[in-house]
Amino acid sequence: MSEALSFVGIVVGLGTLMLFAFRGWSVLFLAPACALLAAAFSGFPLLASWTQVFMGSAAGFLGQFLPLFLLGATFAKLMNDSGSVNAIAEFMSARLGPDRAILAVVLAGALLTYGGVSLFVAFFVLVPMAQAMFKAADIPRRLVPATIILGTSTFTMTALPGTPAIQNAIPMPFFGTTAFAAPGLGIIASALMLGIGLTWLQRAKSVAVGGGEGYGQARLSTPDTAQMREHTITASSFDPSEAQQPAAAASQPSFAIALIPFAVMVCTNLILSLVVFRGREATFLARHEWGQTTLGAVAGLWSVLAALILATVTVVALNRKRLTNLRGAIDSGMNAAVLPAMSVASLVGFGAVIATLPAFIVVREWVLGLNGGPLVTLAVATNLLAALTGSASGGLTIALEALGSTYMDIARQSGIDPALMHRVATIGAGTLDILPHNGAVITLLSLCGTNHRESYRLIAEVGIIGSLIALVVVIALGGFFGSF
Repeated sequence: MSEALSFVGIVVGLGTLMLFAFRGWSVLFLAPACALLAAAFSGFPLLASWTQVFMGSAAGFLGQFLPLFLLGATFAKLMNDSGSVNAIAEFMSARLGPDRAILAVVLAGALLTYGGVSLFVAFFVLVPMAQAMFKAADIPRRLVPATIILGTSTFTMTALPGTPAIQNAIPMPFFGTTAFAAPGLGIIASALMLGIGLTWLQRAKSVAVGGGEGYGQARLSTPDTAQMREHTITASSFDPSEAQQPAAAASQPSFAIALIPFAVMVCTNLILSLVVFRGREATFLARHEWGQTTLGAVAGLWSVLAALILATVTVVALNRKRLTNLRGAIDSGMNAAVLPAMSVASLVGFGAVIATLPAFIVVREWVLGLNGGPLVTLAVATNLLAALTGSASGGLTIALEALGSTYMDIARQSGIDPALMHRVATIGAGTLDILPHNGAVITLLSLCGTNHRESYRLIAEVGIIGSLIALVVVIALGGFFGSF
């Protein structure tokens, strides 16, 4: 009976979290409240569940990943304030032109997000660019959100090797991997997502234009910034109240100059991950004061952090005169990182409480017992939790917090490369997260002046179908050939 009540508590807790997150309630409140609601059904002590389990796990996540949020947000802010982000977007727009508007927006979004620019900053740059290009080409404006989602929230978030996205960093401590885990499989998955997404968008464009549908009239409404603030932090993005106030640069760098910080970050990450840290030992890390860990467990995260530091220094060095308020930009970037980091940490705490409940043992055994082997069950777990939370990073952290050590044990026993586990988990988290209650989706629709009825179906087709097909292919290739 207690186990049945415990299962009801898990369902009620997850359902409440999903419902109120969709309505725009802050995860900072929802996660602990829903965790305690689930614990109450199991008769667990509520205060102990909150302070000892929830907060302990949330603090552990922040201890690992807060530097990544801080550096990533600061780098994005400096790139934005220096005019580098606009320079890249304008170059892509000018070179590809209105006739290839869809391709231009997708590639611009991919370049920005793979280069470390946060999702929300990318949205603010890409929406006016896309609207102008689509209007010039008379492409229906309802296609704008799906086009931006393809470029920013699919392959560069989960599949492309080396991406600094938080979704690609979360599995590193669990599996002892780097941002370049299973690079060959990641490239194949990226090509599938991009190819399928572009094909789908071009088909939608052809059908619409063939039916006489043009750009149409955009609704003249001002996005609700307060509501966007709540939705966006659940998507691990910038805090809109910070991101909307860039210090205008006196001039814009050239496209080549704007690309240099991106190149520095990717190259530094690659060299540190695959050359400097590879095969090295740091015995001091085994001591208590250094966390009793190994270099392999932290090398991936260290590589990304060092890459972001060098890239940030490069931005400042190349654009010092353009950054008219350097201290303000750094302060704003750091401040904007805190709410997203705390929101994801809260979801980690929620998952930790759920994992202590008696019914979770049954849920875990059910997941692990699914047909298809550990790669399939890992994909199911991350898909399911990302769908329920409406957040790829949230679903991934909950799944790995609860099952990460189990899957690492399975990898050792079965001879599965942890890098393959990493890539499957990351791609799996980026599929069903793009449901209607996803914070990034709600924010983007608001910025574009469209709604779910007009644009969501195409978002789902572009963002979910291609990612699911890529996930299936990666599991099949990984199961047959192993990691590569």
